This record gives sequence, C-alpha cells and structure tokens, in this order.
Amino acid sequence: MANDHHPRDAVIVQAIRTPLCRARKGGLAKLPPASLLSAVLRGVLLKDPQQTKGKAGDDDYLIPPESVQDICVGNVLSPPTAAVSFRMAALASDIPHTTSLSTVNRQCSSGLQAIANIAHAIQCGSINIGIGAGAESMSMNPMHELYEKFPPEVDWDEMQNGSKEVMDCLIPMGVTSENVSKKYGQDRRTLDEFAAKSHVKAAKAQSLGKFKSEIVPVGGVTQDDGIRPSTTADKLAKLKPVFDKKNGSTTAGNSSQLTDGAAAVLLMSREEAAKRKLPILGVWKSFAVEGVPPKIMGVGPVYAIPSALKKASLSTEDIDVYEINEAFASQAHYSIETLRLDPSKVNPNGGAIALGHPLGCTGARMIVTLLNEMRRENKRRGVVSMCIGTGMGAAAVLEVEGMRSSL
Repeated sequence: MANDHHPRDAVIVQAIRTPLCRARKGGLAKLPPASLLSAVLRGVLLKDPQQTKGKAGDDDYLIPPESVQDICVGNVLSPPTAAVSFRMAALASDIPHTTSLSTVNRQCSSGLQAIANIAHAIQCGSINIGIGAGAESMSMNPMHELYEKFPPEVDWDEMQNGSKEVMDCLIPMGVTSENVSKKYGQDRRTLDEFAAKSHVKAAKAQSLGKFKSEIVPVGGVTQDDGIRPSTTADKLAKLKPVFDKKNGSTTAGNSSQLTDGAAAVLLMSREEAAKRKLPILGVWKSFAVEGVPPKIMGVGPVYAIPSALKKASLSTEDIDVYEINEAFASQAHYSIETLRLDPSKVNPNGGAIALGHPLGCTGARMIVTLLNEMRRENKRRGVVSMCIGTGMGAAAVLEVEGMRSSL
C-alpha cells in the first residue's frame, strides 16, 4: 500500500454508536429507529459525543452542522417510509435542511455500505463532508414479519422455473447456517465454544470500560445489555437446535442476537480535515462486495476480505485487527478458519453473538468498535467484514495513521 497522502482521501474524524440492546426485552425496545438515529447524528457532530445536556451551543460542535453536505443511512427492516422518518431525524438533530439524506439497504452490510457511499462521494469530489450511519429497531420491526408484510414482488411462476439459486434467496438465514455447518463440517461443540468466547471477550471489554468512549447514552441507557458474562460452552450445549431439530448445530445461543441500535461515522476529505485542524481517527483504504451462493450466504467474508485486501495491496497477515460479524458461529468460525486468520486478532472485544446484530446498524457499529480498538491498542490496519443475506459478503480496510503494525 502506498504511503502517499492524497487531498481527497476519505478520512474519519468521529465515530460513535448507541448502546446495543436486546430486541423486545432491552433498554431501547420502545424507541423507534428514527430516535436511535437522531441520537447518533447529534452526537457524532459534538466534541464530546457523551454530552447529554440540552441544545448544543456553537462551541460544543466539532464542526458546524451546516458543514455536513450529505448523510447516508443503512437500514433493513423499516418500511419504505424510513426515508421520511430518517430525514425527520436529521432535522430533529439540528442538522439543517440544506444537508441531504438517503437510505441504503444491502441487508446485513447496510451500515458499512452507507459509510462506503459517503467515502466514495468524498474520494471522487462530489462532497467534502458527510455522515455514514446505520439504524435498526428489531423490536419495532421484527425480522420474522418482514416477508409477511412485504413479500417479494416477483412473478412466482417465472422465478420457480429459473435456476435453483433463484428460490435459494428465500432460504431462512438460520437454514443457511446449517448448510454451512454441514457442507464444511462445523461441529456443535466447536460452535458453542466459539459463541461462549464471544461473551467472555465482550464481558471483559465491558468490565474494563472499553466501550464507554464509543457509546452515546440514549434514554438513560448507557451500556450494551445483551452480554452474558456467565455463558459457557457447557451451558450452550443444553440448547436445542432451531432450524434442524434432529441433526442441527445452530441454536439461539450460537447465533447473533436480535438487537436495537444505531451508529454514525463522520467523514471528510483529508484536505478538509487538515484545514479544520481535526485529528484523523482512521483512513478509508478500500471496500469490496462479492457474491456467493445464496444457500451458503454465510461464507461471504471468505471472498470479500481477500478482494478488499487486494485493492489495498495487502495480505491477511498485514492486518492487526479484524471485526467479522458473527451472524452465526458456523459461518464466522468457518471464515476465520478458511482464511487462516490469527483468532487473537478477530473480534478482540466479542462480536454479534454477545453484542447483537441490529441489521442495518451493524456495519457502522463495527467501524466504530474497530477504530476505538485500534487507537487504544496502537494498531495500524483493520478490516471489517460480514456475510449478507441472499448470498454476498462485504469488507472494508481502514488504517490508523501514526500507529505501528503488529508486524
């Protein structure tokens, strides 16, 4: 990777999130996604994002809200009117009407895609400053109701007469997890141990206060509430498989949690950050999305990570920290194993099995957590990646300048 700085490099100057809370049972269950979004849009523009007092004054802002030219928000489960409610959320966050807003849905990578859209707009000169964000309320918009309320608008006769992969797009995510387990020999004990370790790592990080600097309090909620410190593989072994009750390995305990949350990342050109004398938290280096068979959609990171690394002229060994979404232990473990990644570099503070997976928020949340970890531990290069329903994987490479690589 070339070390030359370019004025149009897309750099991140602020990155925050809400607490991640259990759907229906957690601390954010009664808040609509627009309220979660408003909290992070307001916070990401402040010098002190944890500031909870009333209306912010001019001196409280990192940059004036009117400086933001565009906002892109990832979301999966909200109805199409989210385009309206999220625009309302931006205006309610004291961001003026002159700042435009769009929504994006690339399923589980929507939050990452939103950041990519803003980063690419900066790199090509369309804008100088923007916010990439993600928001999801799985309490208010349950995943199991999606196809009931919004069935795919297709000619079913035509689709059923097409290739087998056409109808594979409808396979429930948990069944695709079982497909990965069976195809690649992921045994139940290994998956339960992987899931338990996610909780152990997240519980330790929370107890050490590692998440505090990245979380904006919302409605009096100040921390993630899905982490179970006492989880063990033996306890998880008592849970019954959900999607293949006789021979399955995927359970509620080794799958990601249904979660509410939002995250936002403030980006600008390197030139703009220098002009405003703002510290650069991270630099957007590359992004890739790759397609895979829909029935084993969980393998997406296996293809997306090498693609993103190639674009950045890097190898897997060059990366210090990986944030790989734990949609299911089956696919996350398989991805780590297949890419021969050092497990100590992956999800050092736990992943979605412990923290939760608010679909449209996850990609943005992972960027927030990655950058905080890299700066705290003096790491230079990081990767965020996840699988995507219907058969895709996405990955991004980021760099923290002035930090040494573990190599």
